[in-house]
Formats: sequence, structure tokens, C-alpha cells
Amino acid sequence: MPLNIIKLCVGCDSIEDLEEWIEFRLDEKRRAGQPAEQTHTTRMVPKRVEELEGGSLYWVIKGSVQCRQRLLGIRPFTDGEGISRCHLVLEPQVVRTDWQPRRAFQGWRYLTAKDAPRDLPAGADVAALPPNLRRDLAELGLL
Repeated sequence: MPLNIIKLCVGCDSIEDLEEWIEFRLDEKRRAGQPAEQTHTTRMVPKRVEELEGGSLYWVIKGSVQCRQRLLGIRPFTDGEGISRCHLVLEPQVVRTDWQPRRAFQGWRYLTAKDAPRDLPAGADVAALPPNLRRDLAELGLL
């Protein structure tokens, strides 16, 4: 089974915010004549790159894992200041998952497949619940 990454989605209050941000960035790249691929830049380069093939980046939004994006590639690079960084190349489609409460942490962490929340079925009724209610139910272990 592939290994995954989990990361805080700083600046987003909801999955919809994340989806809007992704579309905005893709539009910017298209207008600039760049390849329309979604990347997320991190400071640390994963050491277990081979294990991450076929994995996903799980996003923690407002204290709970709420969604994921499939990892398409990992591209280490050195920025203009000589600092090693990494582009996580992601599939632009956001897949909603069961909500799983998570405490805040810095950077990213590995997430095994057995510890990852399951994907919600397409059109699941739970996805229609207001975010505050979903968060409360997840904290109670009912989602």
C-alpha cells in the first residue's frame, strides 16, 4: 500500500476554499503560459519518495482531515537563496474524506494507508452537512 503525506491547509476555512484556490492558481498559470499543473511547495524533501508513489496528500482544514489530493510527483529543487525545497505535484481534483480530528503540527507528516481516513462516496449525504456540524460530529467520533 502506498504511503501518504498529511499537512495543514493554512489559510483555508473549508474544502470549497481549497478548491477555489486551486482553480485560481491553475488559471494564473494558464494565463502566464505555464503548464497548468498544481504544485505545493514544502521546505523539506521526503526521504521515502518511492513509497509515496500512488499516495495522496491529506489536508487538515480547521482541525480535521477533510480531503485529499493524489500525489503525481515529487520534485526537489533549490530556491534562489540556496535552500532545498520540494514541489509536491498534485492532481487538481479534491477528494472528500471522512473527517478525522488532528492537532496542529508544523510541516508535514507521513500517513500510512491504515491510518488514513476513507474517501466519502460520491454524493454522500454527510458532505451536505454544514461544516460546524461535521466538525462537532467528527470530534465526537460519530463521523
